[in-house]
Parts: sequence; C-alpha cells; structure tokens
Amino acid sequence: MEYGLIGGKLGHSYSKTIHELLCGYSYELCPLPTEADARAFLQRRQFKAINVTIPYKKLVMEYCSFIDPRARAIGAVNTVVNKNGLLYGYNTDYLGFAHLCEAHGVELAGKTVLILGTGGTHNTTRAVALDKGADKVLTVSRTPDPEKGELSYAEAVSSGAQIVINTTPAGMYPNNGSCLLDLHAFPKLEAVLDCVYNPFRTELLLRAEELGVPAYCGFEMLVAQAVYAAEHFTGQKLPEAVIADTHRKLK
Repeated sequence: MEYGLIGGKLGHSYSKTIHELLCGYSYELCPLPTEADARAFLQRRQFKAINVTIPYKKLVMEYCSFIDPRARAIGAVNTVVNKNGLLYGYNTDYLGFAHLCEAHGVELAGKTVLILGTGGTHNTTRAVALDKGADKVLTVSRTPDPEKGELSYAEAVSSGAQIVINTTPAGMYPNNGSCLLDLHAFPKLEAVLDCVYNPFRTELLLRAEELGVPAYCGFEMLVAQAVYAAEHFTGQKLPEAVIADTHRKLK
C-alpha cells in the first residue's frame, strides 16, 4: 500500500473518495480490527503515508520517530509519513476543525464550550477551542473522572454551554438515531458541531436545527483535514479553495 487509511472499522469512511479526487493517487482503506493487527501493520511500515482513525490515533505515536509539536501536545496523530523507514506524525484534524469553525463563523472566544467524549478527537477540538480563546472548555463522559473535572451527561445540562461539540461516535452510521443530549436544556446554545460525518445530518444536528440553532457536520472537517494531510503526503501546498470545492462536489 502506498497511501491509505487505517482504523478499527472503516465501512463509513469517505477518505478514499476524497483523497483520490484531490490528488489522483490510489488510496486504500485498511481496516485493522485489533490492536495486534495495528501494531503488526505499523511495524512492517509498508506504506508511503497513511491517515489514522479510531481507535489508533494514540497508539501510532509509539511508532513515530518525529511527532509534530502540535500533535504531541494534543496527544493524537492522524497523519503519518514514511521517510526512509522513519515515521513522521502530524495532526491535521486540528486544522480541519479550525477550518470548520472559521468557515461558518462559529465564535469560540469567550464562550463556554461543551465537548462530548474523551478520545483523541476531544483533545483536538479542545486544543482549538482553547487556542481560539474559549472561556471554559468542559468535557462530558458517560464514565466521568472527577479528578479530571469531567462531567456526567446529567451534570452537563447545568453547564450553561453556548457551543456543543460532539466527538463521540453517537449518531454515526449505522446507529443514525442516537443522540446523547437533550438540547432543550441549553437555552444559551449558539452552535452545535458534530465531528461525525456519516450521516451528514446526525440526530444531534437535526435536533439543533429544530431549535433554530446553527448546526455543522463533520464532513467539511474531514475534507479539510484530508487536504492538509495530502499536503504532507505529497510535499506540495494545495490552494485553500480546494477545501470548499471538494466539499461542494461530494456533499
């Protein structure tokens, strides 16, 4: 394999379509159901560059000789380039999520931001929110760790959140109807962003729209991070307009 994506389950992925449209190279989906499978793949290093998705964004860091400072601070790598047998790790999800916010005018500065989930994507969106000047960034978990300041879903309803970000798989195909929050409990809500991209309109986003709250799908984030990943893959800068153009063609 030259270019591709590794992860636990990839049946929902659009990455092959996006990358092949962007750059024309062959891009393969490589599901690795177990950690042992992932470790064996990474030890072989038989690829030029890969993207990494759930649940291996932290594990892959063990195999990288170089990790970009932003990716190291976040604690997650989603883009790996093989340079003469040495693996270089980056996090283009950060830029992808920042693009999603900026493209739709979602203002994070001074806001109370509620992030659902505790995995690698949580760390990424949290970093963006903090860098954009959020006043509070709160984490919600089904199994909260009080020592980390995490909230339960019951506690989240009194958070006063203005921005809600979903980084969990809730609502992802094939469990399309799943939704973790009753948005009626958030009277100050200004925007909802869902990092899930299949389906485009998750139950969370549909409920936000019913309340007249701006709601944004993770597919645009996926396209943007793929563009930034492709730049690492090829070593070539792509025009900024490519993100919007590719998103328009595929949505």
